Amino acid sequence: MSPRAIISPSVLASDFGQLTAECKRMIKDGAEWLHMDVMDGHFVPNITMGAPVLKCVSKGVPGIFMDCHMMVSDPEKWVDDIADAGGSLYCFHLEATQRPRALIDAIHVKGMRAGVAISPDTPAAAIADDVGAAADMLLVMTVYPGRGGQSFLERCVPKVAELRRRFPQKDIEVDGGVGPKTVDACTHAGSNVIVAGTAIFNAQDPEKVIATLKASVHTAQAKGFD
Repeated sequence: MSPRAIISPSVLASDFGQLTAECKRMIKDGAEWLHMDVMDGHFVPNITMGAPVLKCVSKGVPGIFMDCHMMVSDPEKWVDDIADAGGSLYCFHLEATQRPRALIDAIHVKGMRAGVAISPDTPAAAIADDVGAAADMLLVMTVYPGRGGQSFLERCVPKVAELRRRFPQKDIEVDGGVGPKTVDACTHAGSNVIVAGTAIFNAQDPEKVIATLKASVHTAQAKGFD
């Protein structure tokens, strides 16, 4: 049984002044998750949102699945706050912690799914077998973390294929420069969770783009991952 196709629009590309409405719009158009980029100005040179904003979104959009991408220097520090704010999945960067296995356990204790992200220059082999097995999701960044609108880095795609071979049933997410023109490379390598920002939020017909991205996952799974 292949892991299900999930589209997680990145709210970094949304109108932050209408954040709750933007999330509702994406759900109406077929998104299962909303990708919330939390940046601290330390791990990455940008500041976006934190737990207070997520709490408002959770309150305004009941039942929302917030896929929280924690681009922060001390991911252990924010687990409780994000959980209390309604976070559904807490995805930390492997580069930001010395104790990933313990952090996964702490995330699970708070009732959230745990994700492990790797930046473009981090090899897939850096995710140890026990860490990958304990995580609920693995995220391969296809741009450098910290800002939206970058170009897709195809050299990161083989990491998706490597992780899919090692973890056949795991949710594997790609994030960065992904849209209708680049998604097939990711899905055929084995990604089933697709993050897209500008490609969805700036589209004339977001529902059609979400359907196109999801169809790419289904097509890749039907033929078998490359």
